[in-house]
Amino acid sequence: MNRVYLDHNATTAVAPEVLEAMLPYLSGEYGNAASIHTFGQKARAAVETAREQVAALIGARAQEIVFTSGGTEADNHAIFGVVTSTAPSTSRPHVITSSSEHEAVLNTCQALEKQGVDVTYLSVDREGRVDPEELRRSVRKETLLISIMHANNELGTVQPLEAIGRIAAEAAVYFHTDAVQSAGKLPVDVNVLGLDLLALSGHKFYAPKGIGALYIRGGTRLRQLLYGGHHQRGFRPGTENVPGIVGLGKAAEIARQSLLQDAARISALRDRLEQGLVARVPHSRVNAARAPRTPNTANITFPGIEGEALVIALDLKGLACSTGAACSSGAVEPSHVLTAIGLPPEEARASLRFSLGRHTTAADIDFALHIVPATVEQLRDLSPTYRKEAATRS
Repeated sequence: MNRVYLDHNATTAVAPEVLEAMLPYLSGEYGNAASIHTFGQKARAAVETAREQVAALIGARAQEIVFTSGGTEADNHAIFGVVTSTAPSTSRPHVITSSSEHEAVLNTCQALEKQGVDVTYLSVDREGRVDPEELRRSVRKETLLISIMHANNELGTVQPLEAIGRIAAEAAVYFHTDAVQSAGKLPVDVNVLGLDLLALSGHKFYAPKGIGALYIRGGTRLRQLLYGGHHQRGFRPGTENVPGIVGLGKAAEIARQSLLQDAARISALRDRLEQGLVARVPHSRVNAARAPRTPNTANITFPGIEGEALVIALDLKGLACSTGAACSSGAVEPSHVLTAIGLPPEEARASLRFSLGRHTTAADIDFALHIVPATVEQLRDLSPTYRKEAATRS
């Protein structure tokens, strides 16, 4: 059976060049990067090269990069680390985020609320964007941190970080972004965007799972979350995952070199997929179609079906996609991102995310355009709700 993978926002395959770079550090070059002998120093050199490669991807300095186990740890470290290190003892600390963030940020903020921190959850518009002026009005003298993701994992919507960065700088408030879905897909410069903290995850751009990074601008007050040795300037103790770090560095180097070329090709394929599905599937529509988006992400509502049923039916025919964030797979509640942009629960549950990748081809898009409309029609034929709605529309 032909199988097509359109779920790259969930994870990507390790690139062959990345695997090749990692292999020596899984066998012969097995030294601990904290050791002072030759084995250890070879590992240390590889880690520092990777640190430079990751820094170059986001316009940072190498010493501002701390390696983590992934985006979730990096987000947690940024948010908890700022609040617990800078919270004044005489007032109630305040954090600003948005209603459409990834759970790695939302759940962290909810945990802070239980500890007495005030959190403002900004609304988003129909395209999934926050209003910088609403954010400006939300800043208080107690505000310690603004955390707004760069690109949404379900919609691909890109937030106006440059404008938000100026507001944060004017208010002398730390600014963090979850860049898990933008790093390696969009140009990212922490200085242009005015960022103090940025989280990224390797497996979203062809590095292995279990490795990520946190950018920490020099001078940022950040309390460590883990306690142990003095690795990574004390920010993240524990023996470094040398093969994973090397893989992340190589993936960052490749992404930096191919980003613009990949984006142009992939966005053209995404547009063809969206236009083809909307033309072939009655009443379907693209969510956040008018927003600036990552080049690879399409979120489409197919009224009258259950999204998870459609995902399963398409998988049986050889097409992998998703109803939204992989971290929320199997959730009973509709996507919080889609309800945040105003979709009623039944439409949120009828929406699918297609996320393309570096190796997606025109033939893959043709395959999707062939099987998705027919599968939606089959499921709609089984849906009394859709038949009733269709009769009403006619």
